[in-house]
Amino acid sequence: MKKHQTMTENPPHSTGGHPFQGPPTGATLRLVAWETTRNCNLSCLHCRASATKGPYTGELETPAALRLLDQIAEVGSPIIILTGGEPLLRPDIFEIASYGTEKGLRMVMAPNGTLITKTAAKKMHDAGIKRISISLDGATKESHDSFRGVDGAFEGALRGIELAKEAGIEFQINTTITKTNLDQIPKIQELAIKLEAVAHHIFLLVPTGRGKYIVDQEINAEEYESTLNWFYDQREKTPLQLKATCAPHYYRILRQRAKKEGKTVSFQTHGLDAVTRGCLGGTGFCFISSRGIVQPCGFLQINCGDITQQSFADVWNHSEAFLSLRNFDNLKGKCGRCEFRKVCGGCRARAYEATGDFLAEEPLCNYQPASGSVSSNP
Repeated sequence: MKKHQTMTENPPHSTGGHPFQGPPTGATLRLVAWETTRNCNLSCLHCRASATKGPYTGELETPAALRLLDQIAEVGSPIIILTGGEPLLRPDIFEIASYGTEKGLRMVMAPNGTLITKTAAKKMHDAGIKRISISLDGATKESHDSFRGVDGAFEGALRGIELAKEAGIEFQINTTITKTNLDQIPKIQELAIKLEAVAHHIFLLVPTGRGKYIVDQEINAEEYESTLNWFYDQREKTPLQLKATCAPHYYRILRQRAKKEGKTVSFQTHGLDAVTRGCLGGTGFCFISSRGIVQPCGFLQINCGDITQQSFADVWNHSEAFLSLRNFDNLKGKCGRCEFRKVCGGCRARAYEATGDFLAEEPLCNYQPASGSVSSNP
């Protein structure tokens, strides 16, 4: 199972409006992760969807899938991540990808790599898939296969990568960080370079789905901070595009480190990291389940609307949860007091899993806001 993958990022929108909820419109839709199916040929330890071999009932059929792309295109021109489960197990996936491309949407895909054949790679290319993400959660066969729950997953991923490269499709490597692979992250990054990936995205474990059963493998706040500082240090040491996902603290650390180095954070100095923010759930990004349920992200499992019952535009512009997330002054605890709340925001899914309140403070953050801090543009 693949997490929602960012593939690329875009600048955040501005917020304001109602003192609790935020504006009903004006949130620019930049990224949609669409779980095209829960069906999967792997059994990953951290799987958000607890995906396994289906079939699953109630998944959007082809006509409904194409209507969804029509409705998304009416709201904006976001990147569409075709994810799962394993998207290549959906028979009409290339029809969906081609249709989105024709609508002018940037279509990307998050397969696990094991089902990519020469034919499938060509179909991806012909359908207009601009990038794929393939996860490597270990630098060796043993570590990756253990994490993915199936022998041969590592070799299958590498084989899929080579076939994608031959078809002219760029790819990125995604890695979910836990205690079991924390010491392998540098080696995984080296492998990504060797494989000629364009990017390496790290994901900090969010304990949802099967991930709840390995919550003891979640790194602690100190390890979290150390890892993100290491990741920052790699910026000028690697040809890879780097992105920290489900790790909003990185955007605080980036500014703290830049200030210490006497630098001003700008697009010219820090690229896309300067013009995005940590948690994008419900602000510039959303997740759509295989049954059409819209969520702020795949890990924040709250029902914000059902596109089989209402239009996507209605959900995006009027969901109470989305409106609440768009006003950062709604954040509680130290997140609400933090001077970095507009560039970090904390992981709303971790807050929800820990407290039942998605506006509560991030549980895996050891930063203490400046006393009485009210500044939101550090």
